[in-house]
Amino acid sequence: MSEAGPEPVPLSRQDLREVTAFAATCARTVLAVFEADRPDDPRPRRALDTAREFARGGERGKALRDAAWAALKAAQATEDAAAREAARAAMAAAGAAYLHPLAKATQVKHILGSAAHAARAAELAAGDDRAVGEDHLRRAAGHATGPLVDVLGRYPAAPPGGGRTGELLRRLDAALRDRGPR
Repeated sequence: MSEAGPEPVPLSRQDLREVTAFAATCARTVLAVFEADRPDDPRPRRALDTAREFARGGERGKALRDAAWAALKAAQATEDAAAREAARAAMAAAGAAYLHPLAKATQVKHILGSAAHAARAAELAAGDDRAVGEDHLRRAAGHATGPLVDVLGRYPAAPPGGGRTGELLRRLDAALRDRGPR
């Protein structure tokens, strides 16, 4: 970071689509956790559908932002911790399209936040079994394309904090950086 602030990061529309596709894939794996708790609440599913639409060439506009905010509200509407994390994964998937082209560690949450929330949802749904979360991270890493890892490498490492979800974020970040682009 310079005295003027964080350095700019080159980021194309295709980069944003790669990040969003990865995030939506990760969040979709735990959508059923939310839907089991709140079967009449379509907001996380809509967020994922909107994220997928953007990843496939759709517009990055109001519908995507609104879907992300709605999934966050769905997360706040449930008392079930696993369902809350699953809805946050959907929110993060829709929000991934809004990755900022600034070299700030917090931007890693836009890239990997959906995967971290999904892993936390999976482990909470399994009685807080951390092995389930770690397995979920391994599968998420398997979905990471070379272009996604390249985008990740343009940013500083994930920031500290965030409790268990933050820990999962940092573990996935480190694993993907160690692997490098494929």
